[in-house]
Amino acid sequence: MTRSTWTQLVFVGSMLATCVAASALSAQSPALGGSGLPPSLVSSGQGEAKVTPDRVSVLVNVQTRASTAVVAAATNAQRTKAVLDALGRLGLPKEQLSTEGYSAYPEMSYDREGGTPRVTGYVVTNSVRAESKRVDQAGAIIDAALSAGANLINSLSFYASSIDEPRRQAIALAVASARADAEAMAQAAGGRLGALLELSTQGPTAPPRPMFEVAARGKAAMAEPTPINPGQQTVNVFVTARWAFVPRE
Repeated sequence: MTRSTWTQLVFVGSMLATCVAASALSAQSPALGGSGLPPSLVSSGQGEAKVTPDRVSVLVNVQTRASTAVVAAATNAQRTKAVLDALGRLGLPKEQLSTEGYSAYPEMSYDREGGTPRVTGYVVTNSVRAESKRVDQAGAIIDAALSAGANLINSLSFYASSIDEPRRQAIALAVASARADAEAMAQAAGGRLGALLELSTQGPTAPPRPMFEVAARGKAAMAEPTPINPGQQTVNVFVTARWAFVPRE
């Protein structure tokens, strides 16, 4: 036997062995795309529910200016104390009044000709957060703070102390929506919806809702109480579900 004939025989033998192995693997694989997994489909749904806020949070700023930092700080301390006393008279305990920030910085004047900047005064700001379990106190808190010496309401927020019940309502609606879509997909694909295989949810979040900023107002404007309406918040839930797909026989 020549060397060329021997090489051809080895090549043919290798090809036959490969074909036999491939046939055996093919016979062992399932019919569903070779993945070994039953057919399934994925759907998503969204649900929402309303919740009425039962908490209010107001961020009050007391800002003062003076020629020296000491005078600006002293004036600020007096006004801040007056604001805290006024809020206390509304029935807010000290636990619901907290300092959010304090700053003191110089005001500078810059020469258009490029000269050396000079200090013209100092600004001191004290930020106080007032929280109440009565949302109907929002307007009274604003009016009392401004009348006592505050000159900026930085933010007003309403929020719910608990969202457990509306969250569960939103979850139920989201799952129902996901199931309805899955049933429609299964029917359109020529089968029916099988068992639920996997379910996950995202959310919800119902953070405090900032409403507005209001600049300082004079005491004369306090004759008319500030009207505030907390409205409602929306709790959103998103779910993703994977279902078994049962082909039509």
